This record gives sequence, C-alpha cells and structure tokens, in this order.
Amino acid sequence: MDILFADEPTGALDDGTAAGIIEVFRKLAHEDGKCVIVVTHSRDVANVSDEVLRLKRGRLIPIAV
Repeated sequence: MDILFADEPTGALDDGTAAGIIEVFRKLAHEDGKCVIVVTHSRDVANVSDEVLRLKRGRLIPIAV
C-alpha cells in the first residue's frame, strides 16, 4: 500500500485551491486505494476526512466526524 503524508497542505492556500487539493487526496484514497495522512489545523479539512485523530498531550485520540 502506498502512503502519502501531507503536513498542512492547505495552510497557505485560498479556499478554492485548498478544496482542489483535498479532492485530489480523496480521489487518491477512494479511487486509487492510497492511504492519505494529513496533518492540519483546518476544521474544514477535518470535516471532510474519513477519520480524524487529535493529538493531545502526546496521545492520539479518535474524534467522531
């Protein structure tokens, strides 16, 4: 399985470009079977993610989306 790691990929982008990037990630995951891991502070990105984990005090906590 291929894994793509993206650290704040939409942080400095306008809304339209950010949406395009997220759509590319979704296609890679859903159509091409890739594992896409995104680190973000964006709630918009988190809201369209299949799974969300929050890092709190060094521990990953699953968040319902």
